[in-house]
Amino acid sequence: MSTDTDRVSVRFKRPLLYVMSFLYTAAGVMHFVTPRAFARIVPPRLPRPTVLVYLSGIAEIGLGIGLLFRRTRRRCAWGVIALLLAVFPANVHMATSDMVPESVPDWATNSARVGLWARLPFQGVLVLWAWWYTRTMPENGT
Repeated sequence: MSTDTDRVSVRFKRPLLYVMSFLYTAAGVMHFVTPRAFARIVPPRLPRPTVLVYLSGIAEIGLGIGLLFRRTRRRCAWGVIALLLAVFPANVHMATSDMVPESVPDWATNSARVGLWARLPFQGVLVLWAWWYTRTMPENGT
């Protein structure tokens, strides 16, 4: 017997998969479009920031695309979780170093600072979202 939660899951899980795939793929592409913006947030104790930016960009693109295919979806969802955990130190570094992106106008600096700190717990939401796709898709068992 189906519950209301199952129906919501069936209704939104696939469209949200496409959203997730697009977001990670687009974020990965941005690593190649603006690598310096990403390199500046790599914690200073890590070597070769630009190489790490390119590697994480490749990972995001590959994982984002891999989420679309039933055969690779679970592994890619676990990969997204691993990637989110791997980049978490960069998010902490941004917040604790007050690294407001250069593109933020002066009038929005305070809001951007709040956003840096709000991003930290939001990583947990992103991990849970990815974890959802480590489970079988309810509508057709994929």
